Amino acid sequence: MRETWRWFGEFDAIPLSDIAQTGSAGIVSALHAIPYGEVWSQEAIAARRTEIETAGFTWDVVESLPVHENVKTGTGDLSGIFANYRQSLANLAAEGIKTVCYNFMPVLDWTRTDLASPVARGGTCLRFEAAKMAAFEMHILGRAGSEDTYTAEAIAGGDEWIKTATDQDKADLLAAIMAGLPGAVDTYDVDGLRNVLSTYAGVSHDELRGNLKRFLEEVVPAAADLGINMCIHPDDPPRDILGLPRICSTKSDVEWILNAVDDPANGLTICTGSLGARRGNDLPDIAETFADRVHFAHLRNVSTDPDGSFEEAAHLEGDVHIPSVIRPLLASEARTGRDIPFRADHGHCLLTDFGQDVQAGYTLVGRLRGLAELRGIIHALT
Repeated sequence: MRETWRWFGEFDAIPLSDIAQTGSAGIVSALHAIPYGEVWSQEAIAARRTEIETAGFTWDVVESLPVHENVKTGTGDLSGIFANYRQSLANLAAEGIKTVCYNFMPVLDWTRTDLASPVARGGTCLRFEAAKMAAFEMHILGRAGSEDTYTAEAIAGGDEWIKTATDQDKADLLAAIMAGLPGAVDTYDVDGLRNVLSTYAGVSHDELRGNLKRFLEEVVPAAADLGINMCIHPDDPPRDILGLPRICSTKSDVEWILNAVDDPANGLTICTGSLGARRGNDLPDIAETFADRVHFAHLRNVSTDPDGSFEEAAHLEGDVHIPSVIRPLLASEARTGRDIPFRADHGHCLLTDFGQDVQAGYTLVGRLRGLAELRGIIHALT
């Protein structure tokens, strides 16, 4: 497996010279400043590739080439958006970049309620607290029917939290939730969030699936012709949230997606943290079943609670047995002759990470710890 590191380019406070000291061979990056739906020019791609290669890396994975929200809602004339996406793929292929990660999550890429939850022996992690999220949906956002999507325990906890929450507590909660917005989208206030959520009114799971199938039918044949592997990222968290449907949360969801356009170019980014946050998901089984269609791996760990809460655990702790996920991926590499890129995902905030202006979850020391642990697992298994 090939070690990579996510780098946000001009939006990343961690320079490539620091990343070089982690030992990573490849970079995972994107052109985050380009609005969704517009073409990534070959010139812009070449400039980013040159920057990465000059620092001693290869640009192994695009994460992400974003899917426009109109594609997810199925609204408007999408022919131009699909054409632009295919042209961006062609421009990436011309620069030698052959793995493209994307997601089909409505509005938010990921959702957390705490960006600095304390962990044992020091440090902080990202956390999703079901009670806080219930409080937000029921009492701050005022979303009708939101109480039907939470456990009784989470609802009771949310009712208690809101009683003592200060204006600053509420503002911090909104900021944490908004941290999962894609990079090219401005942060919403509560009214703005209500407005954007309204664009998904009436979009059911089946309709969102149909819109994903149309997207795959439009882009996967072009990707296959270009030698590009597309790999969908699972939902984070793997459940409906804010009234938005989620359709890549379980093994059966992944199976449906890969069968929707049954081509090796239509693949999976296996994210052990996203899928692992749903109790009942068997990560080693998912890895074993879909190993030959896994084109990229996000390796992290989570600890889950019965009420639906979870937090980012250290890579060798938590509820996911990471070695049992990596083993079938190594076996697939041996069968197919591939070298699957992976990255240590969502590290804790540790030591000199504090005070650094980095993307939430994308610390230097925390991810370096995770990478070292993953490197040890792979070395032991091979």
